[in-house]
Amino acid sequence: MSPQNGSQALAFLLTGLPGMARSHHWVFLPFGLMYLVAVLGNGSILLVVRAHRRLHQPMYYFLSMLAATDLGLTLSTLPTALRVFCLGAREISFPVCLIQMFCIHTFSFIESSVLLAMAFDRYVAICCPLRYSSLLTGARVAKIGLGIICRCALAIAPLICLLTRLSFCKSHLLSHPYCLHQDIIRLACTGATLNSTYGLTLVLIVVLDSVLIALSYTMIIRTVLDITSRGEQAKALNTCISHFCAVLIFYIPLAGLSIIHRYGRHAAPISHAVIATVYLFVPPVLNPILYSMKSKALRDSLLRLLCRRVAQPGHA
Repeated sequence: MSPQNGSQALAFLLTGLPGMARSHHWVFLPFGLMYLVAVLGNGSILLVVRAHRRLHQPMYYFLSMLAATDLGLTLSTLPTALRVFCLGAREISFPVCLIQMFCIHTFSFIESSVLLAMAFDRYVAICCPLRYSSLLTGARVAKIGLGIICRCALAIAPLICLLTRLSFCKSHLLSHPYCLHQDIIRLACTGATLNSTYGLTLVLIVVLDSVLIALSYTMIIRTVLDITSRGEQAKALNTCISHFCAVLIFYIPLAGLSIIHRYGRHAAPISHAVIATVYLFVPPVLNPILYSMKSKALRDSLLRLLCRRVAQPGHA
């Protein structure tokens, strides 16, 4: 196949779960359930926060950003996963692959940035409670959100553009039912050093996000330990549990995916598929469940909204 990257002739072959090609229709059942939970869960959070004024607070604005990001990440992988598992259509053109890759990596980068913003929100709420309302106004939260989107989109765009200069004359078989940058550059037959270097720079930025989150939690714990009342300590830490869990379920699979793509060339193909699935599916599925379980205000607002919908004449 001629390695002309800009032409529609260049295409890649997506892969489902290695060794389970004959069972892909059945394999998609758990995938479909995860998609359904992710879409309904994150969509419900967006709807509830928008509908209830008492949730119009910085913490819930940031939660809405996280839900929108998880929703975008889920919908970015759905079209090709559906085609591979249900229709057996594995071929994807180079331009479409680039678009999907841009969406997946941009939303992943946004998620890291939103988690950092949420850590800052928790830091201000616990360490500087008297300045919380003045520091995190609605306008400032909106500017933070816009800044996150610009930061991530502008950072990922060069990564995608650099791929257009590569030639692909090796195997065009990808390891996943969606396009990931780490997966594509290993197929290049020309030097991909610049691509790898820039990709590593982005990884270091994400690592910096995680370091700043860890630093914020260090300061939060120091502040909480200075509180004399055990009840107040537990109350303060309880507001951070959901966010802390969201950080773990995002960064641990991300680290695993980066390590296995960089050093696990000889690992079993199924291990690449499993790590990528955990990385892309687990956070969007678990985040709305975690926050709904830990936030009484969110849970009550969701139940109230459901009851209102059921009570409408059209639902009788």
